[in-house]
Amino acid sequence: MRNIAILAALLALILGAALSLGAAYLAAIAVENRSVSAVRHALSAERITWAEVRADGLQITLAGTAPDEAMRFRAISATGSVIDASHVIDAIAVPPPQPLVPPKYAVELLRNAAGVTMIGLVPQGAHRERIAIAATVAAGAGDIADMLDTSAYPEAALWQPSLDLGLAALELLPRSKISVEAGQVAVTAVASSRTEKANIEAQLRANKPSDVALSLNISAPRPVIAPFTLRFVLEDGTGRFDACSAHTTLGRARILAAARTAGLKNGMSCVLGLGVPDPSWPDAAEAGLATVKLLGGGSLTMSDTDITLVAPAGTEPDLFDRITGELETALPAMFSLQTVLPLPESDAQRVAGPQEFTATYSPEGQVQLRGRVTDDLVRSATESFAHARFGRENVYAAMITDPELPKGWPMQVLVGLEALSILKSGSVAVNPGSIDISGVTNDPGGQAQVAQILTGKLTDVQDFNINISYVEPPKQAVETGPAPQECVKRVVATQDDEKIAFAPGSSNLQGGSLRIIDAIAEILRECPDVRLEIGGHTDSQGREEMNQQLSQQRAETILFALVSRRILTRNLTAVGFGETQPIADNDTEEGREANRRIEFRLITPEGAPTAAEPQEAAGITAPTQTEAENEQN
Repeated sequence: MRNIAILAALLALILGAALSLGAAYLAAIAVENRSVSAVRHALSAERITWAEVRADGLQITLAGTAPDEAMRFRAISATGSVIDASHVIDAIAVPPPQPLVPPKYAVELLRNAAGVTMIGLVPQGAHRERIAIAATVAAGAGDIADMLDTSAYPEAALWQPSLDLGLAALELLPRSKISVEAGQVAVTAVASSRTEKANIEAQLRANKPSDVALSLNISAPRPVIAPFTLRFVLEDGTGRFDACSAHTTLGRARILAAARTAGLKNGMSCVLGLGVPDPSWPDAAEAGLATVKLLGGGSLTMSDTDITLVAPAGTEPDLFDRITGELETALPAMFSLQTVLPLPESDAQRVAGPQEFTATYSPEGQVQLRGRVTDDLVRSATESFAHARFGRENVYAAMITDPELPKGWPMQVLVGLEALSILKSGSVAVNPGSIDISGVTNDPGGQAQVAQILTGKLTDVQDFNINISYVEPPKQAVETGPAPQECVKRVVATQDDEKIAFAPGSSNLQGGSLRIIDAIAEILRECPDVRLEIGGHTDSQGREEMNQQLSQQRAETILFALVSRRILTRNLTAVGFGETQPIADNDTEEGREANRRIEFRLITPEGAPTAAEPQEAAGITAPTQTEAENEQN
């Protein structure tokens, strides 16, 4: 019995221990769950969703990846607000910091009649002021909208030449959008004419640094053509355009294709312009050109909606009537047709008297008027018109009157003289029913302009014969300014008697410095293409960083003073060298005075300033005026 009692006691002891352990485990689980729940609630209140919470007894482990160090600290603090901080284990990972991305410097300049708008981010220093000054000059009386921001981060290597090119484009284009980035300039603009467009594009490409990309999208409005003109002549199987106009690229292609089929041999194209009298202009031109081909020669003249078809001499009347009848049927309703079949030679010889007016225009500018006019009033009017066109002293008149001349003769004479005045030299002959003009022009569009004058102002003339040759005008000698070295020497010479002076320790100009800068500005106007570096230098007194800043400010002061005198800045650069390039001993006052200076250095085509030379030998160094003995720099 005793053994049974002992066994029962032992079992009771074991059962109690088990129950105690179970209760303790359940209690620990409950504590852990409450701790985790409390921590998660605290983290949720801070809107921290990335953290993982694990409990091990009284220890709380925080894991996960925090966005940054600040968020990691925030999670630990939130946990410490509900759990003793000594029980918190930090297992949070933080990604390594990303390298600092440099800002992208970019400027967009918008210019129109209302003014100039500047948008973008530029480096600190002179860049913002340079852009503002260039915009002020370009805007004139217009408004300036400045929305530029600055950054202290160093500029990219190609930022400066890109900005120079962008400001040059801003100066040239009154209606433009110019986008500038380091190494890239994009220009979208409208030019007033195709000639201006070509000149501006050539100028910008000539000034473009080799390592800067330039994108040009410059458009030019189409010219207004009045009257809208086309004249095609076919002789001996070879065709030519004296003038050709089209209002669309498709219409031009159709007209040229029809002309090539008719016998066009040269590479002349049609001018795209405004003013077409009817959208069916290409249809009428195709029908007329096809008719000239069928006739085997002759001419087609279109002036707005009036069309004149002249058959070649010897054309059979029956064939002529049939072909011209088919043309009249094929023409759009807006167009009217006049046809001319030349008289046979035997009939033409029956016309009595040499009814003709001639004018010759020599290469020396002398004009001779001969032949017949209707009366004294027309003769006087013809002489006056020639005096106005060619100069009184250049006109010789020997005309006779003939009241039997055809109707419209006076107008034909005056229009012939007007067409002759377009040429460099030549002659015009007015005959009954025709005008012959020949000569030389220096204008590639001279022949088309003559044809436009004749077709636009003469509606009763049956035929024109135009034989004009284009000769490229002689190239004029380009006036070049002084040599770059001479320009720099002249700049230095303006400071021989009185030097540019700054207030001690500042960049404010003193004394007669403004008079000197006025003189320098006059010289630089004669040397617009000379690239100069304006270098600022100090002595070694004071801290090196302050000296560098002061020298930069003084160099920029000279630059801004020149810009305010409307000197373009695209070829000028301000650089502060501080105390790094002494030319004398800084241990003496005389040496320090020599080191306090402004240097003008010529920038070579490769982009690097030329090496400094002794002042007397090179003539490029301009020391500043002596400052107070004990003042810094």
